[in-house]
Amino acid sequence: MSVFAAAGVGLLCAGRLCAVRAVLPCLWRGKYFSSGNEPAENNPVTPMLRHLMYKIKSTGPITVAEYMKEVLTNPAKGYYVNRDMLGEKGDFITSPEISQIFGELLGIWFISEWIATGKNADFQLVELGPGRGTLLGDILRVFSQLASVLKNCDISIHLVEVSQKLSEIQALTLTEEKVLLERNAGSPVYMKGVTKSGIPISWYRDLQDVPKEYSFYLAHEFFDVLPVHKFQKTPHGWREVLIDIDPQVSDKLRFVLAPCATPAEAFIQCDETRDHVEVCPDAGVIIQELSQRISLTGGAALIADYGHDGTKTDTFRGFCGHRLHDVLIAPGTADLTADVDFSYLRRMSQGKVASLGPVKQQTFLRNMGIDVRLKVLLDKSDEPSLRQQLLQGYDMLMNPTKMGERFNFFALIPHQRLHGRNHQTNACQSKPSPSPVAGFGELAWR
Repeated sequence: MSVFAAAGVGLLCAGRLCAVRAVLPCLWRGKYFSSGNEPAENNPVTPMLRHLMYKIKSTGPITVAEYMKEVLTNPAKGYYVNRDMLGEKGDFITSPEISQIFGELLGIWFISEWIATGKNADFQLVELGPGRGTLLGDILRVFSQLASVLKNCDISIHLVEVSQKLSEIQALTLTEEKVLLERNAGSPVYMKGVTKSGIPISWYRDLQDVPKEYSFYLAHEFFDVLPVHKFQKTPHGWREVLIDIDPQVSDKLRFVLAPCATPAEAFIQCDETRDHVEVCPDAGVIIQELSQRISLTGGAALIADYGHDGTKTDTFRGFCGHRLHDVLIAPGTADLTADVDFSYLRRMSQGKVASLGPVKQQTFLRNMGIDVRLKVLLDKSDEPSLRQQLLQGYDMLMNPTKMGERFNFFALIPHQRLHGRNHQTNACQSKPSPSPVAGFGELAWR
């Protein structure tokens, strides 16, 4: 679950919260984590907990969004900043870590869209929160295998990553060892290099710094770690869930309800029927930026994540050592996440682009030909352990009780794409046709 820090989305005024110190005990209890009645030995005082308690004592209760941002991306103590949390030794495993087929099919998706939109002479592949670089490595392998298709296309790779630790791991995974990396900590492009297949690759801390050119964007397990505001419906209207110090237990946090309306309430729809909602302003800002870029320069964005289409309520949870973890216990030692509301992403695109999905991962991968690819790999493998690994990976990705129905795919594409008109035409481009968008409908395999 990679991370991205979007700037300029400070929607809650610290002064306002400071003025409403008299909060209400929170009757809402999250279903994903315990009630907070853990023995003292299970609630260690971490450096992040000390930092948060000092902050709350100074300014008053903080929003869940502010809590997530501090815990995950604080420059000194943040969970994502200085550690590798992926893989078997980390706190969670992502789809690319399970099977190479996942990344290969996403590589096919980008090539398919490039062809369908007229084979532009160049394109940028931009990944938000690339994890360890495993997914991009699988995509680039497909690009190399289909070099004859892409031979007249100038490709460049652009990674948006705030974690110094993860960017170093990505460089080890993706770049050519013989070509020294260019580093400039003070520059928007803080690292540059060349991939093992000879493609230029650059690292940024902010999407805003990536050149606004014809691009394909990828966000895999990215939006689910952006900070969310949580709201509970009460007899007095919507009240935001805040985090405060427990007055009865030292060194312990608790949930409370704000006594009056807070600014982030503006993100709740007037016709909202749920009694508990989560809203993510940062996600809205990023979707608006992607939509603006795609509408102006073409390309597409593919988003894969845990999520729902505006139906779920409380999804805020923590993971530590591959197990669910109380979100208020030992902050800074566990990943925090909340399911993506795809209906909100669709709304935030503001009609500038067309949106497709969400569709279940099982459906998307089957439409992309995962069964065909699995058969090819099994037929080529004589080693029983490798065959077993392939089958286990397939089961994890496709089984409805595992990732098959928990993950969803969602895409942003230019309106012209659905009508067979290209965004811009030049002598190097062929005329596009209104072909189906791969993954979001069944393809005829020939």
